[in-house]
Amino acid sequence: MPPNAAPPRIFSPERRLAARRRMLRSQQAPDAPRYLLDDIIEDVLERLAFLRHRPAKALLIGDTGGSLASALRGSDAEVTSVEPAHGFHEERPYDVGGFDLIASMGTLDTVNDLPGALIHARNALAPGGLFIASFPAAGSLPRLRAAMLAADGERPAPRIHPLVDVRAGAQLLQRAGFADPVADSRHLDVSFRQLDRLVADLRAQGHGAVLADPSPALGRAARTRAAEAFAAAGQDGRTIERFELLTLSGWRR
Repeated sequence: MPPNAAPPRIFSPERRLAARRRMLRSQQAPDAPRYLLDDIIEDVLERLAFLRHRPAKALLIGDTGGSLASALRGSDAEVTSVEPAHGFHEERPYDVGGFDLIASMGTLDTVNDLPGALIHARNALAPGGLFIASFPAAGSLPRLRAAMLAADGERPAPRIHPLVDVRAGAQLLQRAGFADPVADSRHLDVSFRQLDRLVADLRAQGHGAVLADPSPALGRAARTRAAEAFAAAGQDGRTIERFELLTLSGWRR
């Protein structure tokens, strides 16, 4: 992309905002699915322990429920929690800085200007500060993708947004100027009885479709084909879906 050129508009900021707000409402239910965020938070804490990094001042983005904030405050960290649904804009310069840790959880996969968002995060770090971001990555939802192809038949529509892979993530970190950049991924397998439950879980965790140019809704026959394809991919009445979680990390020197 040429310097100063506007980023492509892949995602709708309005739909993204609505999806995050719906997620916050859904997460108020005691039985709301939280496995993606729980896995990300556990991973962040493990990385901090491995690196022996004890931040004095941390910024947490997307810490729904406040689990990571509670853990860091238990180590005497000063924690600021922000949420895109409440107006925090990752693609703009942060209002405050000097953070020893910035952790972004499940939000950066649907920003139009990911390089810019990473640069703003780096600029908000104090020297020696650590940035960690985790979000769904390329390779996620293979069963859902196959089900959507079966539903659409010979004229497939873009129903699942493009995702970043490890190689692109590493390049983005370098481009943003992070020191010692690391990009890695891990997978999380989850079992479902029905396609509808997978879709409901995605929405409840803020990972529904937010494309700027949404595809037309599936008709009844298409939904049936999708459900049948999803069920056929499993066994004993359950289908395993895979989530690839990409983690980007780097330091400000």
